[in-house]
Amino acid sequence: MLHYASLVVVHCSMPDLPEKSSGRIARFGVFELDLAAGELRKSGAKLRLQEQPFQVLALLLERAGDVVTREELRQKLWPADTFVDFDHSLNTAVNKLRETLGDSASSPRYIETLARRGYRFLAPVQQSKTQNGRGRAEIPSGEDIPAGLLHPQLEVPMPRRGFTRGLLALIQVMYLIFYLVALFRLHAVHDIADSFFSGWGATALLSIVMVTAGIGIPLRCYLLSAIGFDYQLLGEKFLQIFPFILAMDQLWAVAPFLLTQKIGLGAAFAASAALLYVPFSERTLIRMAYVRRRVQERHLA
Repeated sequence: MLHYASLVVVHCSMPDLPEKSSGRIARFGVFELDLAAGELRKSGAKLRLQEQPFQVLALLLERAGDVVTREELRQKLWPADTFVDFDHSLNTAVNKLRETLGDSASSPRYIETLARRGYRFLAPVQQSKTQNGRGRAEIPSGEDIPAGLLHPQLEVPMPRRGFTRGLLALIQVMYLIFYLVALFRLHAVHDIADSFFSGWGATALLSIVMVTAGIGIPLRCYLLSAIGFDYQLLGEKFLQIFPFILAMDQLWAVAPFLLTQKIGLGAAFAASAALLYVPFSERTLIRMAYVRRRVQERHLA
């Protein structure tokens, strides 16, 4: 009972960190710590975190990459006139913090324990100011992306948008070439299909090629123009039509097998495997290039 009472005293008397009133957000991986609102969020969703683990995390983020000693944590979080089992309280706070972050002491991604010394925060941290007291933090959408800034969902460094948009455009051009070559050489496609299938099978395959190519040409032209003009809603639009794109691209992924007699079975298999992955790489590139609007809307919600 006495121990519980002392913990209550500690919780009520702990001094606020200076950063908590400065309106700053610290982002690492898919997490962000809002010092003004006193909240920890994961991909925009608020997580439950008690005051002591929150204060420990705030100090570690402030000194990311450096060792924060146990004595420093005691002086910051537990006043000198407070009677409490410091070691037990600190260990409990760090364990709860690790549990919330999905981290582990044996193979840490975020919090490293240094025996008898203290703790060190390992992941890159991006600091940003909140705006208008709303706790907003924007991800840069231009080419001036700070080094070490992580994507809020993918946990990879943010690439230059010109690079990701260029790769997206090249993929659309690749599919356009596939469609046009197939339509211009329909007779050759029919002959190849006829060598694999007889009668109606070859005709059905030819019909599939014509229909999907006829749909794919305007689709790729739309995506190319959206990328070229940097249409800011492209990320949302692409994700809405992704199931259709995935189905169509999986059909075209088997196209290399029609050239087995010319390129060999092994080369056809390798080309088909690569084409099976392309729509998923498109989705990842879209998420990298068009992250800003989605992040802003989540913060404003």
